Amino acid sequence: MQTAQPWCKREGMALLTDLYELTMVAGFWREKRADQRVCFEYFFRELPPNTGFAVAAGLGPFLQYLENLRFSESDIDYLSSLGLFEDAFLDFLKAFRPGLTVRAAPEGQLVYPHEPVIQVEGPIAEAQLIETALLNTLNFQTLIATKAARICLAAEGEPVMEFGLRRAHGPDGGMSGSRAAYIGGCASSSNVLAGKIYGLPVTGTHAHSWVMSFPSELEAFRAFARNYPERCVLLVDTFDTIDSGVPNAITVFKELHEKGYNTRPAIRLDSGDLAKLSKLAHKKMAEAGFSDPIIVASNDLDEDLIADLKRQGAKINAWGVGTHLITSHDCPSLNGVYKLVAIGEDGKWIPRMKISSNSAKATDPCKKRVVRYYDDIEHPIGDVLYAYDEQVVEAGDIEGRRRSDPHIKARLKNAARSEDLLKTVFENGKRIEQTPELSAIRERSLASIASLPEEFKRLRNPERYQVILSKEIGHVKARLLENPG
Repeated sequence: MQTAQPWCKREGMALLTDLYELTMVAGFWREKRADQRVCFEYFFRELPPNTGFAVAAGLGPFLQYLENLRFSESDIDYLSSLGLFEDAFLDFLKAFRPGLTVRAAPEGQLVYPHEPVIQVEGPIAEAQLIETALLNTLNFQTLIATKAARICLAAEGEPVMEFGLRRAHGPDGGMSGSRAAYIGGCASSSNVLAGKIYGLPVTGTHAHSWVMSFPSELEAFRAFARNYPERCVLLVDTFDTIDSGVPNAITVFKELHEKGYNTRPAIRLDSGDLAKLSKLAHKKMAEAGFSDPIIVASNDLDEDLIADLKRQGAKINAWGVGTHLITSHDCPSLNGVYKLVAIGEDGKWIPRMKISSNSAKATDPCKKRVVRYYDDIEHPIGDVLYAYDEQVVEAGDIEGRRRSDPHIKARLKNAARSEDLLKTVFENGKRIEQTPELSAIRERSLASIASLPEEFKRLRNPERYQVILSKEIGHVKARLLENPG
């Protein structure tokens, strides 16, 4: 039996790109500029609405893609059929092997607008070629991991199960989404293939069709309990939640206990007034001797509805979240971009900067280091973008410049220590280390979120985290703004 693989591990994915990447690469090759050394950086411009942080995700699959990046014979035949590329350039693609160096924020780390999350250094033909695949992978997974983190914050430590596969945007949307949701803090997924490939916990109950296929609800519940006595979660809202579903579930759980199973009673609510029904269901189960039942809620949940249900005192202690998570319903895309920031000439890096009539699209020049500062109780207080060869201030009051106006001073106060955010993960075409287990990435995410001051975790109007320029980059940006070109 052939082992299923995610797309990023397969050969033959070199054409997962926009056509203009290939036409530019061909142009660089014709102009004898393919080997020009450059530095590109991936960053995003804005957080999703009412969100105070983002969770970096997608690096592992991107590096797997990069390791396996080859143009197959069928790829070359297809490109030849387009009539755009000469044979000598197609021979160049046949021999292509990535030789790039990649630095990146680890998956699960918190990241913020306008700071490099991934930095790519190498020949321009190679660095340009990977743009689309990088954006496709990082934008979506970072978005979903961030959405999952918000939902888990609303759940206040209670388990969130990702139920989104059937509403995801295609098979890879489901696979990538399940992976990212786990990184963001979800406890498990209904996606069995994601469980196999990524090693994440899988969970599930049964559908209304199970109940409807039996002569009665009680018989359906008894049959499910016979098959899964130690993992028995009963969906109680097929007919009448309080007058039928919950009483029948109580009967079945009593029968399981009489047979010697120490199963914790568990029911799922998937419709109606979840706050009211959960309170009534809990009352009935407590009166029957089950004082600590698991009550799972599903049905188009998101972080706002979960927070509101908690405000109402709902007796729900586990959450199944599907559509609004896997599609990031309120913000369906992350505006990540990949921009040229420096060109290598005579052993030096010459800064490059995009200056647009839309000031929000102006980029920050120079190959950079991202340095995160912490206070004396290990809360992050802000990030500074330094030039790669600039002297870093380790602690104390850190003076820099505003990103939006590099003429104006900005400052981080009372920093106790600093940390370089970008780590080398791919060097001269070679993978430096393997992607950690997904559980370890998830633990990093949870620890990073826990370290963040509460004002950045609010579901509405969170505090804005500071990302400032060093004095040197501020000076370079101000000069380029005044003398573009």
